[in-house]
Amino acid sequence: MGKLIYAANTSLDGYLEDETGSFDWSVPDDEVHAFWNEHERHIGTSLYGRRMYETMRVWESDDWLATEPAVVREYAGIWRDADKVVYSSTLEEVSTARTRIERQFDPEAVRQLKETSNSDLSIGGAAIGAEAFRHGLVDECVLLLCPVTVGGGKPALPRGVRLDLELLDHRRFRNGVVYVRHAIRSAT
Repeated sequence: MGKLIYAANTSLDGYLEDETGSFDWSVPDDEVHAFWNEHERHIGTSLYGRRMYETMRVWESDDWLATEPAVVREYAGIWRDADKVVYSSTLEEVSTARTRIERQFDPEAVRQLKETSNSDLSIGGAAIGAEAFRHGLVDECVLLLCPVTVGGGKPALPRGVRLDLELLDHRRFRNGVVYVRHAIRSAT
């Protein structure tokens, strides 16, 4: 059985993006990128909302990767090797391999996917992540806290949901980013 892991870069004040939709403040350096590579290497299926998928699909193309560091090129291969499920009622088609569209988020189908998976699953995107938290589907939360406050924007964690957590791991990177990994003990 696979665990469902919510993973995100977030500002210290808890946002995935600032009020303009920018997340340029969370672009990882090589050390943090290597951390994400190792984390994603254990993910068999990634669950995305439409916007997160549209952001992530850049990894399908090699056109821009030629001049990137090896750690960035490595991530592209890791991303391509995972299955992807995009939850969208408006997306017409997908442009990446190993990807399918689901028109609505079905908690029971996600439970079944977890139960039948031989590897862990990730979920990315604020809205779809909030749905998974509300339905008690998230097993772990991995956050990289970036040393910046943005004052508002898209919250990394759902509003109106209490999460009781157990710290499993933490680490400080040279650039000031702090990694925390928590098990979800309960969500109400």
